[in-house]
Amino acid sequence: MSQHAALDPALHRDLRVDMSRGAALGDALMFAPTFPAEFRNVQAHYPIVFHKDAAGRFQPVALFGFGPGQNLYLDGTRWEAGYLPLAVERQPFLIGSGAEPSVHVDLDSPRVGAATGEPLFDAGGQATPTLERAIAVLRTLHEGLQSNAAFVATLLEHDLLESFVLDVELDDGSQHRLSGFYAIHEEHLRSLAPETAGRLHAQGWLEAAYMALASLGQLRALIERARGHARAR
Repeated sequence: MSQHAALDPALHRDLRVDMSRGAALGDALMFAPTFPAEFRNVQAHYPIVFHKDAAGRFQPVALFGFGPGQNLYLDGTRWEAGYLPLAVERQPFLIGSGAEPSVHVDLDSPRVGAATGEPLFDAGGQATPTLERAIAVLRTLHEGLQSNAAFVATLLEHDLLESFVLDVELDDGSQHRLSGFYAIHEEHLRSLAPETAGRLHAQGWLEAAYMALASLGQLRALIERARGHARAR
């Protein structure tokens, strides 16, 4: 359940938000949405793959694990990567619907309360640095996610996505299968006609496609994380 409310300094002056990390705070995520302008930061730490949402639309995601609720980058209260995707960092804030975008907070989030955490407003009702950072993250995330439709449409137009299945066997003999995801089709990407590649480059999509392709090297690191977690159990 979630209870979204537009932030109001009069109503929420005592509200505090826990910005630490942890499974109990909602960080037990298998993946999180990302977008082309974020790929440079994401690809250095996570595989970027594509997943169909509930409406059947493809979206790029940063992959954290091999099954629902598995985040191999989360170790207790530590997130073990040098970059935190904005879709994760923005919790528990979101953009509210309406004629004008506004900052909302999920009052039912385990991060939200009045006893502990970071205040959102100072004594004068002005936004604190915590809230200012949240607003900047939401703005960048909102604008970035809006670019996904055009990016994905271009990939589909040129047959640049392919489904894949990854089978992983851990040291204890347990089997894990990653399926239902798509990746950049390397052969088709490299064989684009020069004029097509030039057009994609001008749109900014060619670089994004190559960064998503390069990020697949992080799958090996993710497998090693899974093996390390299995040995620690």
